[in-house]
Amino acid sequence: MDLVCRAPRLPAPGETILGSDFLTIPGGKGANQAVAAARLAGRDTTVHMIGRVGDDDFGTQLLRGLRDNRVNIDHVAATSKVPSGVAMIEVDARGENSIVVAPGANGRVTPKDVDGAKDLIASAAALVMQLEVPLATIRHAIDLCRRLGVFTILDPAPVPARGLPSALVRVDLFSPNESEAAALLGATGNAAAFLARGAKGVAQKLGGRGSILHAPGGRTVAGPFKVKVVDTTAAGDAFTAGLAVARAERMSPEEMMRFANAAGAVCCQTFGAQPSLPTRRDVEALIRTGKPIQRPRRGARART
Repeated sequence: MDLVCRAPRLPAPGETILGSDFLTIPGGKGANQAVAAARLAGRDTTVHMIGRVGDDDFGTQLLRGLRDNRVNIDHVAATSKVPSGVAMIEVDARGENSIVVAPGANGRVTPKDVDGAKDLIASAAALVMQLEVPLATIRHAIDLCRRLGVFTILDPAPVPARGLPSALVRVDLFSPNESEAAALLGATGNAAAFLARGAKGVAQKLGGRGSILHAPGGRTVAGPFKVKVVDTTAAGDAFTAGLAVARAERMSPEEMMRFANAAGAVCCQTFGAQPSLPTRRDVEALIRTGKPIQRPRRGARART
């Protein structure tokens, strides 16, 4: 659950400032990506989530939010005597944010949870992973997908304090943003270096400058879409979901990156994580016209 406060700017260490509003909004990187994929995909595509929530009110709300967005939750377990994960998010007047995550039940997702969904994973067009669950579980999922021949996408966030084991880079599509790439490679590191570390492809998010797909045969540069930025929360998740849907629909590399860019751009127009996630109609309109459509004012009271 995202605990969100808007403020004119992000506070400096030790500083207290006044915010303008406080909201609790369903979030979590995996849930955001699942909801975004369900909104972006066609009706004949089913999105499933594998994970855990706590046996608390937040867990009940999070499960309801997934169901309401056509995400199958057969493999999302409620964990006894453990709180659901929360993220404390500050958003400034420019839409930039600062986030601290307390994993809660996310930290209890195990390789057994992955194995329990083995048959489902074997039939998947892609398995999307993040790092808000234990690294051992992610590594197990990658190994399983390699044996099953299932396409893997990893969003390496949050970056582990000790870096990322090489086994977790060896996925079909590795998708860091600039700060994550710098944390893993050093400030001057080129994201293409992840290819040498075992990634088969690297889709790097560049924020307002678009994105780049690095592949052994060269690179594909996708320019940005211009939209009014209200809140960047979950924009990267929408981008990653766009990659997964594009993979499921067999889009070309150029189409995939443009689709993912548009998904991330649409997301920036609305406040909050899951309320801001794009629909297929919104994304296709932005791609077709280059102009964002007027989105419903979800979370409008956060702008007062």
